[in-house]
Amino acid sequence: ANAKLGVEGLASKTNLTGENVLIRLDLNVPLDKSDGKTITNDKRLRAVVPTLKFLKEQGAKVVIATHIGRPKEEPFPDSMRTKVVQERLSELIDVDVQCVDEIIGDKVARAASEITPGGVLLLENVRFNKGETKNNADFAAALAKSSGAKLYVNDAFGTAHRAHASTAGVCAHMELSAAGYLMEKELKYLKGAVDVPTQPLAAIIGGAKVSTKVPVIESLLEKCQHIFIGGGMIFTFYRAMGLNVGSSMVEEDLIPLAKDLMDKAKAKGVNFYLPTDVVIADKFDADANSKVVSVESIPDGWMGLDIGPESIAHFNSTLDTCKTVIWNGPMGVFEFAKFAEGTFSVATALAKVTDKGAITIIGGGDSVAAVEKMGLGPKMSHISTGGGASLELLEGKELPGVAVLTEA
Repeated sequence: ANAKLGVEGLASKTNLTGENVLIRLDLNVPLDKSDGKTITNDKRLRAVVPTLKFLKEQGAKVVIATHIGRPKEEPFPDSMRTKVVQERLSELIDVDVQCVDEIIGDKVARAASEITPGGVLLLENVRFNKGETKNNADFAAALAKSSGAKLYVNDAFGTAHRAHASTAGVCAHMELSAAGYLMEKELKYLKGAVDVPTQPLAAIIGGAKVSTKVPVIESLLEKCQHIFIGGGMIFTFYRAMGLNVGSSMVEEDLIPLAKDLMDKAKAKGVNFYLPTDVVIADKFDADANSKVVSVESIPDGWMGLDIGPESIAHFNSTLDTCKTVIWNGPMGVFEFAKFAEGTFSVATALAKVTDKGAITIIGGGDSVAAVEKMGLGPKMSHISTGGGASLELLEGKELPGVAVLTEA
């Protein structure tokens, strides 16, 4: 796929001063459960500041479409209304952001026509309209018309794998559609790692289930020299090898597929590393009794909750030789301190190889949480903001929200 137009490219193609620009953002911030309005982490708001500031400097009139949460039926709670981010967003971009409690229609059209150059209008939660997630053509047309925009920017990578009205359908009504800075960075790192990686390339794939990671493992087998497997999914592989896994989690129906993946790796000459030792527990609990055993001797009634020290040392020494590393999914149940060592040691190892000049990509989800928990975020080359979207890019798929953007 060809490179997509970015915001700076958009500004060089057309004068943005006084032009309405519709921008799709992901301002789906976590809120304090007790009051439903205090933002507990504003990372997603801070992430879009560079794009919004650039549009402001260009004198554009910005109309923001975003979702918050997964609204089902009316009446929608205030915690899902975009008003919850109005104040914090205004502070971050130093603009008095205006809010309108509709997504389409005359009220929106009026508010959009009254934006001053450099000003910002925040629409109501796009998912309040059923047409959003269905990519309904009439809703997409109304969204474009009400916003008064012929120019579009998508900086919501986390929803780019969804063909929704505000991420895909609306582009049919735009003259130019560009990627924001955040989207550009995601595409540069994730597509770069898949299309033209600096070798040796390694992937560390973890998490509880093999089922969710099969396509990404299959795709990476074509590109990687090393694949490391961790997390709950390892036990399905051990079963495929004929080992006893005690009461560890296994996806019985995927045992043949796990065997197939190991065979494919072997045929392609890819090093496919499974842990050689695990930390086992007598129950799924933070205070469970635990011990380290070889994967060949997991006793009945015990379950594996982390990778063991021997595996950690082996993984780390191999990672040390890699030039590009993609990590998706934890090595163990890192929410419990006793079973967090595997995940945290991988994070530390990646920070070290980044220092040595390697490119490290943390692909969404729990791996991001682990890296942030350790304060190692700034040490990585790239931390992806999208879970599902990053996986799909690593699988080599074209994302609907990217496909519709104008080519550079």
